[in-house]
Amino acid sequence: MVTVEFAFFLAHLLQQENSVAVCKGTVLSHSFCLWTLKNFCFLSDAVSTSAYSSPAKSLGDPGITPLSPSHIVKDSDADDAVEQLFLVVVAIDFGTTSSGYAYSFTKEPECIHVMRRWEGGDPGVSNQKTPTTILLTPERKFHSFGYAARDFYHDLDPTESKHWLYFEKFKMKLHTTGNLTMETDLTAANGKKVKALEIFAYALQFFKEQALKELSDQGGSDFENTEVRWVITVPAIWKQPAKQFMRQAAYKAGMASPENPEQLIIALEPEAASIYCRKLRLHQMIDLSSRAPVNGYSPSDTIGTGFTQAKEHVRRNRQSRTFLVENVIGEIWSELEEGDRYIVVDSGGGTVDMTVHQIRLPEGHLKELYKATGGPYGSLGVDYEFEKLLCKIFGEDFIEQFKIKRPAAWVDLMIAFESRKRAAAPDRTNPLNITLPFSFIDYYKKFRGHSVEHALRKSNVDFVKWSSQGMLRMSPDAMNALFKPTIDQIIQHLSDVFDKPEVTNVKFLFLVGGFAESPLLQQAVQSAFGSRCRVIIPQDVGLTILKGAVLFGLDPAVIKVRRSPLTYGVGVLNRFVEGKHPPEKLLIKDGTRWCTDVFDKFISADQSVALGETVTRSYTPAKPSQLVIVINIYSSEQDNVSFITESGVKKCGTLRLDLTGTDASVPSRREIKTLMQFGDTEIKAMAIDVATSKSVKVGIDFLNY
Repeated sequence: MVTVEFAFFLAHLLQQENSVAVCKGTVLSHSFCLWTLKNFCFLSDAVSTSAYSSPAKSLGDPGITPLSPSHIVKDSDADDAVEQLFLVVVAIDFGTTSSGYAYSFTKEPECIHVMRRWEGGDPGVSNQKTPTTILLTPERKFHSFGYAARDFYHDLDPTESKHWLYFEKFKMKLHTTGNLTMETDLTAANGKKVKALEIFAYALQFFKEQALKELSDQGGSDFENTEVRWVITVPAIWKQPAKQFMRQAAYKAGMASPENPEQLIIALEPEAASIYCRKLRLHQMIDLSSRAPVNGYSPSDTIGTGFTQAKEHVRRNRQSRTFLVENVIGEIWSELEEGDRYIVVDSGGGTVDMTVHQIRLPEGHLKELYKATGGPYGSLGVDYEFEKLLCKIFGEDFIEQFKIKRPAAWVDLMIAFESRKRAAAPDRTNPLNITLPFSFIDYYKKFRGHSVEHALRKSNVDFVKWSSQGMLRMSPDAMNALFKPTIDQIIQHLSDVFDKPEVTNVKFLFLVGGFAESPLLQQAVQSAFGSRCRVIIPQDVGLTILKGAVLFGLDPAVIKVRRSPLTYGVGVLNRFVEGKHPPEKLLIKDGTRWCTDVFDKFISADQSVALGETVTRSYTPAKPSQLVIVINIYSSEQDNVSFITESGVKKCGTLRLDLTGTDASVPSRREIKTLMQFGDTEIKAMAIDVATSKSVKVGIDFLNY
């Protein structure tokens, strides 16, 4: 294989040979360089008047211009043919604190079946989903997931439990790790490390086996994986490396393969919620603006046209919980007019992210108006505040040692807190009692030489008292104070979003996700934004994303226009222009003056891009024998980027063209046309050898570069 270091030259439209592209770190004297063919086009005013119009133009968007004169829009008939290969769509909502799956048969898309109820559970906590916890044996083999993992770990003797590897809330690692790779580790409760890819693959394999078993039991015969289209939800604010990581974990779990990537779809959580919210009927939502007991719905009302008694009988009697959805848009849209806008706030365990959509009637297709935004403002923030409170009372050194020496007891304590956390409400007047595990009380006495009660008296924390029943007694104000920092961050971020010009005249705000069940968060959102829009909470709010992900799997083309979260491009060389280019960027090669490190933009941050729209680049190998072309991709949160060396510009991935297996007996200047799609939930690429019209293996790698 020829070395992947190379340079490549770009030529402007109309044969204006005045620019050259180069990958960062490439030495121009290196013998491998890559000329772009003269028919490649840059973004220019001339392009916008060409015959190649942007698909976004037809959707009424004035802001997008083709980056190249070549655009390909997927044929809907071809998509339908692909859809018919799958008998069922199974969606997995892989959450930070809890997870679950749901499914729908492609011939009965109005019925969404939520997985069987899980064994186990906690007092006061719904078990429609299961905790995102996983347990490995001391030999690092998969043992159990969810309640089974947590309960087994809890029952282990402390001397034995330290050898087992218990993981919880590990999904956040993909968001918080800046340099995520296939080698990234996760740390178990006992401090031992395991490759994150293995843990995620174990979890996805568990859900795969559970879903296939339920489908097989329901059908009376074995259900094959090839008959399933899988959908996995991820936060919309996740970067491309995290999305690719989740896809690789799914491949490792056997859900799909690199040879059959379309069997797996990555769904963005607030988008999935938005898709489901389109279908809402009046009795399926709570309007915080009115707080009407039944939201204008009479129990005597019919369920809806086309929903037969037979299907209602099926819904009541299946082992799985079945939800019926409209096969058209729901009643809520009767109040919407063409162009109306709404915002979806997905409040989960780890992150809160938001998307702003506009509905196109009568089809109900959606258009994203502002790029997905959010941050690590999930309900874990409340847990963190509780841990800080414990550190203040008992000492940070003790809490750290207790977590290491008694990991199972720490899990017990946080389970007890979770139950009381869900009981927090703005109008609550009676205290909340949190049971301390006996091992906490015992270990503290050995560690400090005095009692837990003594520590509370000495801590000067007046709003937490000791109960003789072995419990911490927290006043409602004390519990509410634990929520305040996290809720304040959510409200501030939402306020910033509402101030954007694209987010004016929002009609609805849909509050979804597990954290949306909190009355404290509901009241804060209603108080801050109730005067600007109607705040709506769907019933079964914790399942909204799961059900929407199923609908997305049935119709992935429902989101017609998205916004790019980042600016993407490659490094190029341009003809050096005195007075325009910095002197330090000057490079003279064979008597020609070049400007190095110029950022050639593929797409801008927050730019509208239509589903199926492609950005085209053409490359040619430096030598006929060259078998691999690797091009570095750069990204930035800023729109106006001039050079790849600017602050905030990062190398984020590589575009790899594999020419092995193609016909080398073609003209020496072979054109490899590469097409990249930015309008889907993942960046995709394809490539064609123009001389032979054959496909070229291509991959965009955001993990190993």
